[in-house]
Amino acid sequence: MNYLTVPLNADHDRSAFSCGFDVIDNFLKTQAGQHMKKSHASVVFVTADTKNKVQAFYSLSNDGIPYSEIPEAIKKIVPRYKSLGVILIGQLAVDKASQNNQLGPRILMDALARCYDAASTVTGAVAVVVDPIDARAADWYKKFGFIPLPDQTRLFLPMKTIDDLFSPKKK
Repeated sequence: MNYLTVPLNADHDRSAFSCGFDVIDNFLKTQAGQHMKKSHASVVFVTADTKNKVQAFYSLSNDGIPYSEIPEAIKKIVPRYKSLGVILIGQLAVDKASQNNQLGPRILMDALARCYDAASTVTGAVAVVVDPIDARAADWYKKFGFIPLPDQTRLFLPMKTIDDLFSPKKK
């Protein structure tokens, strides 16, 4: 699959990135490289302009959620394990200068495509989850089909939904 993003590397200019949330800006500028190289806690993917200035990014990592927290409608299609594997989009942000050109939806689709590929080839996952930074971000994710987990601010997109987006059409 062709991706819009590439893994973050030292050639990417992160210094001027500003999405409007200091905690996210600081993650990209000071922690993203450590997450990838030292701790392997997550992988950060970026899209950059011709001068290698980061325009948008997201991070992916493995996570798990207890079976008891799975939405009832989804429990019918997942195994009854104590904890189920999911892929976490831990950060997803677009630089202010690029926020009005549909880059946000495009990198979300890029992230979901990577999640689909990973779940299909490397690690099982029943869903993709996000932890929206605020109510506006939560509403944005909900437009793409993410649903709230019971009693949480965390949102959940079943892998079945993602599979329907990216799997070759069955005849």
